[in-house]
Amino acid sequence: MFKLALKKWRVIGVFLFLVTFSLIVTLHYTTLPVRSQTVASANLWGRASFPVENFQRYTSPFGYRIHPVTGRRQFHSGLDIAAPLGSYIRNWWGGEVVGLSDNTACGTMITIRSGAWNHTYCHMMGAIENTNRGRALVDRQGGIFIPQGLTVPTGARIGRIGMTGRTTGPHLHWEFRLNGERVDPGEILRRMYAQRG
Repeated sequence: MFKLALKKWRVIGVFLFLVTFSLIVTLHYTTLPVRSQTVASANLWGRASFPVENFQRYTSPFGYRIHPVTGRRQFHSGLDIAAPLGSYIRNWWGGEVVGLSDNTACGTMITIRSGAWNHTYCHMMGAIENTNRGRALVDRQGGIFIPQGLTVPTGARIGRIGMTGRTTGPHLHWEFRLNGERVDPGEILRRMYAQRG
């Protein structure tokens, strides 16, 4: 009887060890730290889309800088990506259009929610209009019509590089938030290209 009880406790001990071990391995390989946050599923990064066609260069990183218009030191909450005026902008990751605006320093902009992520694209061509499908980003010359609430797939064209809002040249200002906290878009790009390499 004692041997049977001992055997039962060994089986339970092995079972608990395996469950704990698999949980640790799963947590280790399915999350990555990004500025004290976690990002689900590292192997998915390679499927994201670079946001700009006809990329020229990165013109201003995430973080504190001297603002090119005001000349004051302030926090820059995104990554500026230069491209020729009218170049298409692509959606980073599939999601729902949750924000449209054209009356701030960001100019004509769109925000897309992908799970816990919000990604925002600023200084685009076109304007926000009230249409028979509700509020929408409309750029007739570029063939863009994106209504609020639309589900947009990864890599879809969502606008064109413009100079709306407060800007010194044609570029995309690209921002990320994870659960409401700002995330450096440069870190997003590093993870994307690490997966592809």
